[in-house]
Amino acid sequence: MTHPATPTPGPRTTSPVDQNPTAPAPASSTSARAGEGVVPEFAPVPAGRARRRYAVAGTGHRAGMYVGALTGDHADVGEIVAWLDPNPGRIDYYDAQVGTALGLAGPAGLPRYTPDGLEAMISEQAVDVVVVTSLDRTHADLVDRALRAGADVVVEKPLTTDADGCRRITGAVADTGRDVVMTFNYRYAPRNSTLREVIASGRIGTVTSVHFEWALDTVHGADYFRRWHRDKASSGGLLVHKSSHHFDLVNWWLGDEPVRVFASGALRFYGDTNAAERGLGERPARGTGVQGDPFALDLRTDPRLEALYLDAEHHDGYLRDQDVFGPGITIEDTMSVLVDYRSGATLTYSLNAHSPWEGYRVTVNGTAGRAELEVVERGFVEVDDDGNVVLDPSATPGGSPVDHLRPEGERLVVQEHWHRAEEVPVPDGIGGHGGGDAILLMDVFRRDLRVGDDPLGRAAGYMDGVRAVSVGIAANESMRTGPAGRIDDLGLTGRS
Repeated sequence: MTHPATPTPGPRTTSPVDQNPTAPAPASSTSARAGEGVVPEFAPVPAGRARRRYAVAGTGHRAGMYVGALTGDHADVGEIVAWLDPNPGRIDYYDAQVGTALGLAGPAGLPRYTPDGLEAMISEQAVDVVVVTSLDRTHADLVDRALRAGADVVVEKPLTTDADGCRRITGAVADTGRDVVMTFNYRYAPRNSTLREVIASGRIGTVTSVHFEWALDTVHGADYFRRWHRDKASSGGLLVHKSSHHFDLVNWWLGDEPVRVFASGALRFYGDTNAAERGLGERPARGTGVQGDPFALDLRTDPRLEALYLDAEHHDGYLRDQDVFGPGITIEDTMSVLVDYRSGATLTYSLNAHSPWEGYRVTVNGTAGRAELEVVERGFVEVDDDGNVVLDPSATPGGSPVDHLRPEGERLVVQEHWHRAEEVPVPDGIGGHGGGDAILLMDVFRRDLRVGDDPLGRAAGYMDGVRAVSVGIAANESMRTGPAGRIDDLGLTGRS
C-alpha cells in the first residue's frame, strides 16, 4: 500500500518545549541559544530522503513535546501519520494542532486507533516509529507489541513499572532486534552534563559516595497526587515514575550499575488520613471551580489542560484535578533510598513531594575531592491576594521579586583535597527540564545524522531504562517487605 506524503510545515524558529504547567519554568526554557559545545553537530538531511513515519500512542500532556517537534523543528525528518488513544477528545486536540501546523483550514484528519488496534495501525499506516507517551503501566504492552509488529519505539520515562514489564520489553528487543530509545532529558541539561564531565575528568578521583536530595514543591509535587500517578498500580509510585530520572543520572554519572537497594517511605503529607489528622476538614473532590485554595488546580485556567482533560473527561471519566487530600492515594510522598553500586560506591537518595521550594542538591565524594551541584528551580510558591497559586509570576504585573536568600539558579562547586573550592561554569541550554529538552529531541529525531560520537554518551537505550527503573522497583519491594533487595534477584532481563 502506498501512502501520500504529508505536506511539510514551513520553517519555524525554536520555541519553548512543552513543559508540565505545574513545574517550574527556568530561564533556559525561553532561551533559543545554547552555550558553546552543548548542542551536538548534525549533518544536513540528504536530498530526497523520505521522512520517517511516526505514530503517537498516548495523547495526554506529555505528547505535546513530540507533536511540537514533529510539526516544527524536526518536520524535515519525520511526520506524524496516526494517533492511538482510547480518548477521542484528546486526539482531537492534537489533530487540530497538526492541521494548523500544516496550514490547513481545519484538523489534519489523521487516522486514529484505540490501543487494541496498535498492530493494525502500524501495518495500515506503514508506521516506522511509535512514540509511547501513555500511562506508565501501559508502556511494556505497547512497546512489546509495537516491536513485534515491525516498528521501532521512542518511549517516555519510566520504561515500565515492574519486573514483568522489564522482562517483556527486553524479550521483545532480543526477539526482534528492533530499536528502543529512552527519553532521559535530564542527561541533556548542561548542569548535569557538566557534573558528568567533572567526574569523568578524574578531578575528584574515584567516586566513593553520592548524596542526592530532590525537593518537589507544593505545586509540582502536589500535581502527582491529583492525577493518575496517585495510583501506584498505574505509575509504580514516585520512586519509579519520577525518580527513574534521578537514578538514571547517577548511573550515567558513575558509568556504573546498581546492585542492592534499601528503601523507606510513606504517605505522610497528602491523602485523606493526613488531612484528617491535621484538621483540614471537608474538602471538594476536585479543584476546578475552587477559589482560594493553593492545593486546588482549576483546569479552566490553562487552555491546554482544559482542552485535553476537562473537555475530554466525558469520554472516559478521567479527572485530572482530584483533591490531593482525597481518598484512594496509594503512592508515597516522602522517601529515602540507599543504593550500593557494583564498583563499591554508595548512593543516599531522598525525595520529598511537599517542599516549600523546588530543586535538588547532589554531592559526589571521591578519593581526590568533592563536587557539589545545587539547583533551585523555584525558590518559593507564590500565592495571590485571593489565595490562589501563581504558576507563572513573570506574567504578573511587576513580576516576582528576587528571593535573595534562595535565588533561582544553579551552581557547581568542585573542591580537590588541599585546594580551595572552585566554581565550575555551567553553559546555557535550550528548552525545559534544565535546558535539556530541545537537545534531547535532536538526538531522538536526528541521531543518524549526528557528526561524530557524543563524548558524554547522553543518548539512552532500553537497558539504561531498565537500570533506572530497577532501583525504583527494588525500592518498592524493600518498602513492602522490609529488608534490602538485590537487583540481580529481580530477573529484570529474563536472564539468570
